[in-house]
Amino acid sequence: MQSTAVNHRPRKASLLRWLPDRVVLTHGPAAVPTLYLSFDDGPDPEHTPRILDLLAAHGAHASFFLIGEHAERHPRLVERLVAEGHLIGNHSYSHPRFGNLALSAQIEEITRTEHILSAFDGLARHRFRPPYGVLPARLVAHCAMQRRNIAFWSFDSLDYQERTAEELVAMLRAQPPRTGDIVLMHDDRAHTVELLEVMLPQWRAQGFRLDALPALDA
Repeated sequence: MQSTAVNHRPRKASLLRWLPDRVVLTHGPAAVPTLYLSFDDGPDPEHTPRILDLLAAHGAHASFFLIGEHAERHPRLVERLVAEGHLIGNHSYSHPRFGNLALSAQIEEITRTEHILSAFDGLARHRFRPPYGVLPARLVAHCAMQRRNIAFWSFDSLDYQERTAEELVAMLRAQPPRTGDIVLMHDDRAHTVELLEVMLPQWRAQGFRLDALPALDA
């Protein structure tokens, strides 16, 4: 097994926390013990339904940051996400590295996905999560001016690394998330499902609510 001496708390999140929550959100409300699970890169026809089944079994809700072209390809999954009370968010249309794009192309990736998501939940604005966590300064300024909220994360599950579910569970137990944390996960891989099978009941037993981030005001 690989070492559990890893860092689940990205340095970028600690820097972004200096910005107002209305611009960049790195933590959720923490008045009561709550974890905010968030899933990127879906919807995935194989793994998203399994994650939704697990969340339902444990009375949990989460935030799903969807790739626009995936949402177009799997509309029934997006409908299920909305119907079951989960938050859907904007993760760009095609998941490019924004650092390689002009600002106009970045905005087009976001705007195109907004139109797709609005057709499912009727909301005009959705929280945006940048692919790969890449946030060019000009994009942050644009989002601030347009009142478009960026939802980052404070705790990285590292489920995208080449690790087994057992390794991921050991890592989370060694360095557990804290109340108010926005936990980064992905709903397009099998070992994330296996990780949740173990951790959802454990987090519940520890007294955590598992909730979606609040939707944006109109």
